[in-house]
Amino acid sequence: MVMTNPTGRVLIIAGSDSGGGAGIQADIKAVTMLGGYAMTAVTAITVQDTRGVHGVWPVPLEAVLGQIKVTLADIGADAIKTGMLGSAQLVEAIAEALHAQGGVTPRIIDPVMVATSGDRLVDEKAISAIRSELLPRARLVTPNAPEAEVLTGKPVENIDGQRRAAERLLELGANGALVKGGHIGGKLIHDVLQTTTGEWIFESPRIDTTSTHGTGCTLASAIAALLAQGRSVPEAVEQGRDYLHGAIRAAKGFGKGHGPVHHGWLLDELKN
Repeated sequence: MVMTNPTGRVLIIAGSDSGGGAGIQADIKAVTMLGGYAMTAVTAITVQDTRGVHGVWPVPLEAVLGQIKVTLADIGADAIKTGMLGSAQLVEAIAEALHAQGGVTPRIIDPVMVATSGDRLVDEKAISAIRSELLPRARLVTPNAPEAEVLTGKPVENIDGQRRAAERLLELGANGALVKGGHIGGKLIHDVLQTTTGEWIFESPRIDTTSTHGTGCTLASAIAALLAQGRSVPEAVEQGRDYLHGAIRAAKGFGKGHGPVHHGWLLDELKN
C-alpha cells in the first residue's frame, strides 16, 4: 500500500519504563526526534531502571482498548507500533481492534519478550498469540536473534540463521522481517531485512558500550516514524539504524546497569 499525504502520526501500543530508557518513553523520544507525532496506548506500568524490571502492573484491558479507539478515531495514524504486550488476552484484543480499524495503517511489530537486563516480559501464551494474531499482515516485524528463535523455532547464530528466520516470519504472514544481530557475537553486527520484494543486509561495527537499554524499542519506533512519513521499508530501516547508532555513541552513561541511549543526540549536533 502507498500512503497518500503521510503526516507522521504514530500510535505506540506498549509498556511504560519508569527509567525512561525503553518502552513508551523511548518510543516517544525516538518518534519525536525523527519528526513524527507520537500517541500512546499504555499496556503496562513497570517499575524499572537500568538494572532490571522490579515490578509489572498490567493496565486494564478496557483502558488499553479505549486509548487505541479514541486516538485512532480523533487523530488517526500513519503507522502503528506495538511493543510490550504481556498476555495472550491483550494480544488478541489488540489484534481484533486493529482488524476492526480496517488493516490499512502499516503495523510495526516489535515482539518484546525479554528486557536488556534479562527479565522475561511475556508468557508462552502471549508469544503464541503474537505469532498467530499480530505477525500476519504486519508491515514489519523486528525481532532480535533470541526473539526470532522463539517465534520461528529456528536457530539464529549467524547471518544464515537470520535469513532462515526472516524467511519463516514471511511464511507466517509478515510482509517484512528485520532480524537483528546485536545478540550474535563478533566485531560486526549484521541486521537482515527481508520483504516480499527482496533482501537487504545491513552491516555496522559493534559499539563497545554497556548503554544498550531500549535499543530495540528505539529502533522499531524510529522505523515507524520514518514509515509514517512515507519512507520505504529499506530506507526507514537504514535511516533508523543510523539514528540508533548515533544515540548509542552519544549515551551519557546514566545508571548502574545497562544505561539508556541518548535519544536527543541530534539536538546536541544542532547546538554545535
